[in-house]
Amino acid sequence: MSHFAFSPAADRNKQPILDVLCQILPERGTALEIASGTGQHVAWFAAHLPQWVWQPSDAESGALPDIAAYAAHDGLANVRPPVLLDVMAAQWLPAESMFDLVYCANMLHISPWPTCAALMSGSARHLAAGGLLVTYGPYLESDVVTSAGNLAFDQSLRSRNPAWGIRQLADVQEVAAAAGLQLAARHTMPANNLLLVWERVSRKIER
Repeated sequence: MSHFAFSPAADRNKQPILDVLCQILPERGTALEIASGTGQHVAWFAAHLPQWVWQPSDAESGALPDIAAYAAHDGLANVRPPVLLDVMAAQWLPAESMFDLVYCANMLHISPWPTCAALMSGSARHLAAGGLLVTYGPYLESDVVTSAGNLAFDQSLRSRNPAWGIRQLADVQEVAAAAGLQLAARHTMPANNLLLVWERVSRKIER
């Protein structure tokens, strides 16, 4: 599929991420992917979790044709047409659109910090009862030595855009708590990344 957009990183990490998703997800459900990018992840997950219905999305309209093309190429009937979705928008989708999973990979470090709060609050609005938010990417942790690779990556990101950078996990947790989400599980992943599972706390989320 060389004529489609292709991310080597997405190709490398799609199976390790799927392995964790298979551990934590029920047999069936509906999923919203935020920042689908090339569409490689959603196509891979949908092919291997056929009882799940997937809604890909991206903030860049130019990404939508490739996302759709990956799903069409693999003949995936459980992938909905991709939608334009900016996490900073006051309304992502119709209020009745609820999902058992919201999945977002490699967005927080290549977007301004306010997108973290927007991701958390939007996910809380659209998570069904018992639903999960899963985020994937690099994080900084006060009690874990940061790898040389992530330190260099962080410096590279900030040189490209001062608003970018690898986020402190404690800061992300604080923002998540304000939206009514708490960290339920932390999975170490290849290449110094983490897969984090967030769930809604017991208090009612304001809509």
